[in-house]
Amino acid sequence: MQPTIRKFSPPPIAGNLLLISAWFWLFVPLFPYLEIIFTEEDFRTSQIVSLAIVALLVRQWRMGKLPIHLNQPAQLRLAPLGVMLFGAVGFLLNEWQLDVNTLSSTLFALGSYGLLGLWMAPRRWRHGLPAALLLVGMLPYGHHMQTFIGYPMRIATAALVRDVLAGAGVTAVGIDTILVLENGVSHIDLPCSGVQSLWTGGLFLLAATWLEERRIGLRWLGVLLILGVLLFVANFVRVLALVVAGSVAGLPLLAEMLHVPLGVLGFVLACAVALWGVRQLKPLTSVQAAHSRQRDAEENSSANADAGTSVAQKGWLSYFVSNKLAIVLACLLFAGSFFYTERAQTGLQAESTPFVFPFETEPEPLTKWERDWLTRDGAESAERHTFTYNDINGSMILVTSQTWRAHHKPERCFEVYGLPLGEAQTMLVRPDFPLKVLDLDDGRYTATYWFQSAETTTDDYATRIWADIAPQRERWVLVSMVFEGDLESAEIAPFYEMLHKTVANQLDTAVASR
Repeated sequence: MQPTIRKFSPPPIAGNLLLISAWFWLFVPLFPYLEIIFTEEDFRTSQIVSLAIVALLVRQWRMGKLPIHLNQPAQLRLAPLGVMLFGAVGFLLNEWQLDVNTLSSTLFALGSYGLLGLWMAPRRWRHGLPAALLLVGMLPYGHHMQTFIGYPMRIATAALVRDVLAGAGVTAVGIDTILVLENGVSHIDLPCSGVQSLWTGGLFLLAATWLEERRIGLRWLGVLLILGVLLFVANFVRVLALVVAGSVAGLPLLAEMLHVPLGVLGFVLACAVALWGVRQLKPLTSVQAAHSRQRDAEENSSANADAGTSVAQKGWLSYFVSNKLAIVLACLLFAGSFFYTERAQTGLQAESTPFVFPFETEPEPLTKWERDWLTRDGAESAERHTFTYNDINGSMILVTSQTWRAHHKPERCFEVYGLPLGEAQTMLVRPDFPLKVLDLDDGRYTATYWFQSAETTTDDYATRIWADIAPQRERWVLVSMVFEGDLESAEIAPFYEMLHKTVANQLDTAVASR
């Protein structure tokens, strides 16, 4: 009887490591941003809460509640695979078109949990989903949520408030997120978007689902939808009350006093309803959990036996067959990395046509750090000037670009240069020409800015970003100025009109030359 020759074959974990390596290789361009999130002090709250959630996840894993079997071949499980591929494809599309780092981070986190699902029993993967989503929710969305979600919410809120006021006989003209009333102008600004409540409420719902050990399914999605509707309605009622108190009744102090209490009351009531809804969902009882662990053990034992038998009998061929999912996915991910399209670095164009101003100006060169920053973010041109108009002295910077990344909220720059922000308000030079007016350093300085294209002028950064969603991007100019002291609107309005026309002529010339 001849001895049986066992053919050598690497263990399944080799194919799994290949797949994991391909996954991280695809997302390598995102790592510098993730390093910022998890190291800089600005994101300390997100870091602490994220570490706490990770610690709880590790504890559940060690207790056997989140078993991940990397020593077994990856299994074809449609839900985790769909989440993983959605994360990978969404990342490539986002980097190509939007280039929003927070969105890429979200897709990476969701896709990574989908990837882990290839080595987890389906029930276990579903049961760990609330914790994974809670961890994703700890990413510092703030600014981008206000832009991409808060902007349409503010427009919808402004439209509803206008319609309610019109039904009550109060005339209000809506311009984007601005309401023009007889007694003044109300701007549905970032704090009134309701996004912060939606985000916090979503995290509360996920935490409640995890701690109450409830399942995520269609009924859970119904609870999430109800929570979202209640939070939107609560925010709408709050904004309506503030507009009525501040602009209609002319009681700004009352509006200021109502701002926080109304927000807190609406949020607490909505979350109370959501918690009641979560407790109506089917729980994962201890008996069900025991049955799940038994079924998981049986599935894992069967998978190990199949993998060991095939490897012993057929060697490398069996290894490929038993690990074909991991190998195919790894090849797809490595191929996808070649389709990664990085945002074009246009840099500052030396041949760009400088602005010609109808008033006295003096060029003020940019620093090397400023030029490097604007070049990295894709600005086409940037000019800084000091100017004199009648008895008004100040400085201004104009940044021209076809990508929103080269533009920014000037408030951040003012804070960097040590100018504390005071009151901010929207000023309408014309119905189609709003600009932002900021009080700096307790009235020592006044700053104004707006974003302008050939077709649109806005003081809302979100409007500027949403303009880049269009297939054909426009050229925009950020106009930002700082004056000494406080200025009367009537005194400075002609200067704004003059500068606005200068920028419009430059943009029209650029459009005509294309």
